[in-house]
Amino acid sequence: MIIAGLTGSIAMGKSTIATMLRRLGVPVHDADATVHRLMAPGGGAEGAIAAAFPEALRCGVADRQTIGDLAFINPERLAQLENILHPLVCAEEEVFLRRQCRLGARLVVLEIPLLFETGVERRLDAVITATAPLAVQRWRVLSRPGMNKTKLRAIAARQLPDSVKCCRADYVVVSGPTRSYTLLTLGEIIRSLHKIRGSHWPPTGRAWRHAPRIN
Repeated sequence: MIIAGLTGSIAMGKSTIATMLRRLGVPVHDADATVHRLMAPGGGAEGAIAAAFPEALRCGVADRQTIGDLAFINPERLAQLENILHPLVCAEEEVFLRRQCRLGARLVVLEIPLLFETGVERRLDAVITATAPLAVQRWRVLSRPGMNKTKLRAIAARQLPDSVKCCRADYVVVSGPTRSYTLLTLGEIIRSLHKIRGSHWPPTGRAWRHAPRIN
């Protein structure tokens, strides 16, 4: 099974590209969506998050916006949050891969925002980076609820520059021109990926969940 990673800086179009990949028949695992689910009421991280961030509780439920604000201004709190979420996300990622392997998937994609920053490319067969013009990125980010320039700078400080990600990727997809162009580009990438041989699944040596931190 071929495992490709999908990454890119904030607001570069990863989610849109992931949706298009699914439309083209490629199973995609979304690390961000997994984190949201784990932190939601009833999620696997709910209790640990509430204990670690009691000041973020609203009517007994952890408020993600407040947690994000606290974590991004304090490296120790960010590390605390990552230590809670990391093993849970990795475990769900492994479940996804095992399920897709049983279903006979030839190619799967893992959408991972901090892919290069955390060394995850070592357990992937190829990397796709989403990119967009800087002006488009800033407009998208600052249009999001709860986002501001200070928070954008804090997020950007944790991420490699877009130019570096594009240079290190096996494939680069520009989001924004037209959806038909992006779909065409993704179709070409899928055909190219199907020509390679997957070398990271099933895992050998260390278990998948013990791989480097992904978020």
